[in-house]
Amino acid sequence: MTRWNRRLLFGAIAVLVPALAGCEAGFNAPTLEFHQASDGISVIHNGITIDNAFVLGPALNATLPVGGRAGVFVALLARSGDRLESVSAPGTASSVKITGTTVNLPAQSLVNLDGPAPQIVLTGLTKPLIGGETIQLVLTFAIVGAVTVNVPVEPRAYTYATYSPPPIPTPTPSPKAKVSGPTPGATATGTSASASSTATASPSATP
Repeated sequence: MTRWNRRLLFGAIAVLVPALAGCEAGFNAPTLEFHQASDGISVIHNGITIDNAFVLGPALNATLPVGGRAGVFVALLARSGDRLESVSAPGTASSVKITGTTVNLPAQSLVNLDGPAPQIVLTGLTKPLIGGETIQLVLTFAIVGAVTVNVPVEPRAYTYATYSPPPIPTPTPSPKAKVSGPTPGATATGTSASASSTATASPSATP
């Protein structure tokens, strides 16, 4: 390689390095750009970073049954501040519950929803879940709106062996039936009437 060719090569590298670095810089990256850094999915959308999002599945060689529950783990960061208002799992769960109803996201502050118990729970699974598959989640924010991501179902093993499954809800006890019976007032009145009748009859029996 001649000296001139080497100069051209070094010049091209000098131009490309800042350009490539700029593609990854800041929060204004392309919509739903992937930054896979862990087992969970990581995306950036309109200033919202959704990092290491995954659903905790069953133990190895097991299945979460229809009607069951599954926890969602994720870290969130909002460039200008926002609020996670709801989550849904179309085709997977009949509803999704968030502890505290919503999650406030202060500007530039990472909010970890990583337990140990899940703060986002899929309830009423409409299909069985096993580790290794992928499901769709829709996270709805107050400002940014709905963000759809496909997240993996991780088995409760290896790295996630210590993660907690959703707690089993405690059934609400049914109210006891009220036992009906004579009121104390009615009993006392009946006794008084009987005593009065006896007292009246005694004088009339005397000749």
